[in-house]
Amino acid sequence: MSKKHDAIFDDVLSGLSPDPTEAPDMPERGGARFLKRSTTLADRLTGEREEKLLHWVDPARCRMWARHNRDYALLTEENCRDLIDGIRAQGQQEFPAIVRRLRGEDAFDYEVICGARRHFAVSWLRANNYPQFRYLVEVRDLSDEEAFRLADIENRDREDISDYERAIDYAHAVEAYYGGRQKAMAERLDVSETWLSRYLQLSRLPKEIVAAYPSVREIRELHARVLKPLLADAAQRERILVTAADLAGQQVAARDGQGAVLDGAAVLARLRAAAAPQTESGPVPPVFRRSTGESGITARRKGKSVQLEFPEGLAPDSLSAAFEHFLRAYGAAGRKCPKP
Repeated sequence: MSKKHDAIFDDVLSGLSPDPTEAPDMPERGGARFLKRSTTLADRLTGEREEKLLHWVDPARCRMWARHNRDYALLTEENCRDLIDGIRAQGQQEFPAIVRRLRGEDAFDYEVICGARRHFAVSWLRANNYPQFRYLVEVRDLSDEEAFRLADIENRDREDISDYERAIDYAHAVEAYYGGRQKAMAERLDVSETWLSRYLQLSRLPKEIVAAYPSVREIRELHARVLKPLLADAAQRERILVTAADLAGQQVAARDGQGAVLDGAAVLARLRAAAAPQTESGPVPPVFRRSTGESGITARRKGKSVQLEFPEGLAPDSLSAAFEHFLRAYGAAGRKCPKP
C-alpha cells in the first residue's frame, strides 16, 4: 500500500483496550489481543468517533456484500495460501474484517464489506481440520456509498484484485452513487479524473475481448488504453472482434487440455496484430460466421483446393451456420473459393 493508505490503516488498528468477553475459545498469547478501539477507517468516512467492538463469529454466518469489489468465486486455496498459512502460524486472524449487520435474515447475520480473502482463509481452515478458528469482524453502520469507498481504500493498491474487477466496480459506482458524474466520484475517491476515466474505459471493453483472456485477472488497464484507438476504426474493430472470438474458442479448448492457454500479454499482442493492415501476406481470406463477432470458418485457396479452417471449441450450431454461409458464397462464386 502507499504511505497515504498505510496512515489510514494505522488509525484502523489504534486505540485498542482489553475486552475479556471476546473469543473465549481462542488461545491466549501475551494477554487479550482483540479489544475495543476508536478512530477507525469508517470514522474517517463519516467524520464521527465512536467506540467499536470486535467480534469472533462463524464465517458461515457472513455473506459477501453484493457490490464487494473482489470476485469471491476467483478465490482459491492457491491464491490465498499466504493468508491461510499466516493465520495458521499466528493461531488467529490478526486484522478484522469490516461488516454490516443484517436484519431479518435466517441464513446470515453479517454482510462483509472488506475482508473476502480473510473470510475465505478462515472458512478453508475450518473445513480442513482447524475448526477452532473463527472470523474476526468489526460491525459498522455504513451506507452503500460509504461501504464502496471503504472497500476501495482498502483494496486500491492490492495486486490480487485485478484492474478489470476494479473497473467493473467503478462503472457501477459512478451510476449508483454519483449520478453518472465522473468528476464528483473522482473527488470523493481523491483521485484524478484522468485516472478514473481509464478504469471506466476498461469496464467498457466488448464482451468478446473479455472472453479472449484466460481470466479477468489478466486484463490490465493498459490493455484498454492500447485497444481504444484501434476499436474506434470500424474495419479494425471488426478484425479485432473476430480474432477475439477465435481466441476465446482456443482458450476454452486449452482448458480442456487441447493446446496451451494464452496469457494476457499474448492475447493483447494477437489483438493488436489483428488490427494491423494485412498487405504483406496478400488479401485477408473471407470468414463466414453466424453473426458478427463470433468465430467462424476461414476459406483459403490452396492451389486448386479450398482449405476451410475453424477454431477448436467452436459450437456445432455455429459451425453449421457458418458452413451454410460458405456454401452459398461458394455457389455464387461458380464453385470457386469466394473472394474477400
